[in-house]
Amino acid sequence: MPQSSLTFAVPKGRILEEALPVMARAGVVPEDGFHDKANRALSFATTREDMRLIRVRAFDVATFVAHGAAQLGIVGSDVIEEFDYSDLYAPVDLDIGHCHLAVAEPADGAGEVRSASHLRVATKYPNLTRRHFEAMGIQAECVKLNGAMELAPSLGLAGRIVDLVSTGQTLKDNGLVETSRILDISARLIVNRAALKTDPRVAALVEAFREDAESRSSSASGSAEKSAA
Repeated sequence: MPQSSLTFAVPKGRILEEALPVMARAGVVPEDGFHDKANRALSFATTREDMRLIRVRAFDVATFVAHGAAQLGIVGSDVIEEFDYSDLYAPVDLDIGHCHLAVAEPADGAGEVRSASHLRVATKYPNLTRRHFEAMGIQAECVKLNGAMELAPSLGLAGRIVDLVSTGQTLKDNGLVETSRILDISARLIVNRAALKTDPRVAALVEAFREDAESRSSSASGSAEKSAA
């Protein structure tokens, strides 16, 4: 009986460029065409005959893996925390794609959060946002946006935003300041729990990614010790 194909889901956007070298060291290498920016295909062959890549939005990576349409994937921990799928397992922190999730608001109105009992917040993370404000005793009405979050306060859509922050320059350029840090984020290897239990190839890939992460961590620690000496 022929062996079924593995599907590995990767996200479009900021994480992918950092993820590709990590994937290659674990034996997941896309074939020609994947790096062509004009190529609109969503599914790609790899150098393994038993594996294909799909390139989708970050939130969709988690959905494909959780429901078993893909067996493995790479996604930011923000997505994992937002959806909390029971069929999703994140066994390896890849130590790439670092950023954080934060609350931001117009610089001239910062500091008024604690006096409010109800806020309207623009975000693509409604679950994380509600939990964050609930812990402060504040009810958050979340306006779901998938991009251009920084425009929401200036156009009167919402007084605050919750979004990913890396350097903070985009916030500054739009007259916003970070007022609260919600979650530190890094990219994770995710797997479907059922696939991990039933397909030894999935377990082998998990181990390959784990060994690479541990090797990079050891190298970084060694370099830090030499610098300090």
